[in-house]
Amino acid sequence: MSPTSLASGGLANGWLQIAVFAIIVAALAVPLGTWLHRVMEDAAPPGARVLGGLERLCYRLIGVDPRTEMGFQPYAAAVLVFSAVGCALSFAMLLFQSRLPLNPQGFGDLSWHLALNTAVSFTTNTNWQSYGGESTMSNLSQAVALTFHNFESAAVGMAVAVAMIRGLVRGDRAGTLGNFWRDLVRLNLYVLLPVCIVYALVMVASGIPQTWSGFVHAKTLEGADQTIAIGPVASQVAIKMLGTNGGGFFNANAAHPFENPSPWTNMVQMVSIFSLGAALVHLYGRMSGNVKNGYAILGAMFGLFLAGAAVCYVSEAGWMGGIGNWEGKETRFGMAASTLFATVTTDASCGAVNAMHDSFTPLGGLVPLANIQLGEVVFGGVGSGLYGMLVMVVIAVFLAGLMVGRTPELLGKKIEAKEMTLAAIYILVFPTFLLLPAAWAAVSDWGLAGLNNAGPHGWTEILYAFTSAVGNNGSAFAGLTANTPQYDTGLAVSMAFGRFAMMIPALAIAGSLAAKKTTPAGPGTFPTDGPLFTSLLVAVIVIVGALTFFPALALGPIAEQVSLGHLY
Repeated sequence: MSPTSLASGGLANGWLQIAVFAIIVAALAVPLGTWLHRVMEDAAPPGARVLGGLERLCYRLIGVDPRTEMGFQPYAAAVLVFSAVGCALSFAMLLFQSRLPLNPQGFGDLSWHLALNTAVSFTTNTNWQSYGGESTMSNLSQAVALTFHNFESAAVGMAVAVAMIRGLVRGDRAGTLGNFWRDLVRLNLYVLLPVCIVYALVMVASGIPQTWSGFVHAKTLEGADQTIAIGPVASQVAIKMLGTNGGGFFNANAAHPFENPSPWTNMVQMVSIFSLGAALVHLYGRMSGNVKNGYAILGAMFGLFLAGAAVCYVSEAGWMGGIGNWEGKETRFGMAASTLFATVTTDASCGAVNAMHDSFTPLGGLVPLANIQLGEVVFGGVGSGLYGMLVMVVIAVFLAGLMVGRTPELLGKKIEAKEMTLAAIYILVFPTFLLLPAAWAAVSDWGLAGLNNAGPHGWTEILYAFTSAVGNNGSAFAGLTANTPQYDTGLAVSMAFGRFAMMIPALAIAGSLAAKKTTPAGPGTFPTDGPLFTSLLVAVIVIVGALTFFPALALGPIAEQVSLGHLY
């Protein structure tokens, strides 16, 4: 068989893998979204006979009445207080790690700046890691200080997404968005915990370790002693993927055979990254009273995802006349599964990686970078993807209203100056806390000292780090040494503002709309449930991202690609 035939056969197999993945995610969206709807809106959700007593106990321990509705300000305050307390506790645990139990490796305390960076990172669902997990974190730190936030940051993001939906669909003008503590408890008890228990058991059966032991000692074929790091890995893998957290138990993350041993586990993990994000979009359709509203948004998400996956795959597989760029990729996964994983993890703000993005071709590496810079709306983090997309929906509806000469409306709620001001604040936070610190690092001695590459590639490494931080993605381009006081604190600030300075305006939009009456659709109402709206929404997302970040991308991956003199 000729090399051309082999290459075409490999490409066909890759396209098939991408298609199968997309079909599975689309098929899961409806049943998972229906389940979420019952959990969040029914008085007695599925499993209440078993978990209802525990749910009521949680409310008593917290000291709240779950029936008490919250407006925008109390809901936002609860989010901030809960996140701040959790961040402080994790910071303290990491700062005094050596004095705590379940540390069979005997690891020491983290430096103040690394502990701060890590605590903020996991609190914000970013899971940026300036450390190697198996050489830095004790079992207690991994299983409690970090995995706790894997659950809670995911639950917070989903709760905010549901609160924003309520603001859009409620017509009683009460201005309330639900009860944060009820949302948090239910999402943990009825969604994240049960799914992750089953998920972790499947991963254990697939070869991922789950133990409190720190090391296994073995002999190599040459007779040398080898120390192999293990620990409670499967439980962290389950929630890091389902909750789009992405923090690796091991430094190599999902490229490590103990985190992702086979093509089977690779596909399961990729599907789980998108599953709840897709389900939340269907939840939006059900709560709006017209599931087509959800399908229109889901169509926009799938369109952007498939475009990115295609560009990344062709760029990597077509390198060197079809031989492909295999640098930094695991052969047990192959070209398609590696590029698909890179696209999925950056479309969903997960941050887990099974290949090194620093080793991708310039155009292939541009895709995961651009995915994050679109605003974490292509499926996005669990929760944050939907409320980010709904902000884009508000902008798209506003533009449509201007084009037809009518007051813009979304689900019968008028979009006015207040909502557009908040939407503008939302979209300005991202570039402000990305481009300014990245530019500062690029002209500072401390910033340049962390680079392993010069020129456009070095700038891409810096740009990717702050993009990943403010986008709460957590994946690293690699090639950048970031465990310094300046990088750790700078990235921590970007992560905090990227999470909460965008979450609060989204909640404020929801609160403003919840206080408005719903008006019936008229002949001039722009429909938000068809392909025309999907096309407009995609255009808004791409234009906002392109206008904001194209100059920065032109100095990095685009300049590097142009310098090669060919596309691939």
